Amino acid sequence: MNILVTGGNGQLGMELRTVSAGSRHRYIFSDINECPGMETVLLDITDKEAVASFVSRENIGAIVNCAAYTDVEKAEDDRQSADMLNHLAVAYLADAARAADCLLVHISTDYVFGKEPYNVPCTEEWKGTPTGVYGSTKLAGEEAVKASGCRYIVIRTAWLYSEYGRNFLKTMLRLTAEKPAIDVVFDQAGTPTYALDLAETICGILEDGSHEGRYGIYHYSDEGVCSWYDFAVMIAEYSGHTECRIRPCHSGEFPSRVVRPSYSVLDKTRIKETFGIRIPHWAESLRRCLDRMGELKVRQTLSARRLADNA
Repeated sequence: MNILVTGGNGQLGMELRTVSAGSRHRYIFSDINECPGMETVLLDITDKEAVASFVSRENIGAIVNCAAYTDVEKAEDDRQSADMLNHLAVAYLADAARAADCLLVHISTDYVFGKEPYNVPCTEEWKGTPTGVYGSTKLAGEEAVKASGCRYIVIRTAWLYSEYGRNFLKTMLRLTAEKPAIDVVFDQAGTPTYALDLAETICGILEDGSHEGRYGIYHYSDEGVCSWYDFAVMIAEYSGHTECRIRPCHSGEFPSRVVRPSYSVLDKTRIKETFGIRIPHWAESLRRCLDRMGELKVRQTLSARRLADNA
């Protein structure tokens, strides 16, 4: 089967490259820009005709849409761009999937919730109550998928991080290494999700064909619950940056135009029972990610030395 992965150079796309390396399927990674050292097909998913033509021409059997406009703050001033990528482009992918009778796996977000003061894990049936442009455009994308008539699996995830791109983990690693003290909010609770874990789940579903007849909306994040403060403390502890003092603070101390979900823990019962998967605890996955980042640094250093020796 030919599998198209959009947003192939983002956090999740890069992890899908790793996980799918030994797959019996052919994965095609697309993005709007090339990434050095990575085979990337240039495809603008905001171009409806280009999307339909590519899916048909390449005989695509499944699409995994990892592309999204994710700058929560900037989206408030750039609704048109956010809506184009998070909503309209998703509709184009869904239409192409329906026409080709292929599966669409679309990645969504916990930001479809937020307005209601939930204090128990959110289930898939709950009504979306987004509080900003990012969340509302992602919810619109979900609705477009459902209305398209294609075969689909929508996976909502939260607090995604990895060794790639920009994310909370990498910011905390830098700050705790450079500063004697930092403030991190403690009144927003959720679950950090290692993108590699999600990538493994997606590939697992596609590899064994267990998605057949099991379409719909699912939640996936790593197990457990914490605040951003707790996450930052664990990052500092695991990385050895213990000289930095991390102070808990309120969200109001960081003024924002977007009201972020105060409790966006996702209930994963449906995806675990449907596909028989085990989800690791977030602290376990954080250590795994940091270990891999260390290995990457070693490999990069050795590669640089070899290049210098051969110069």
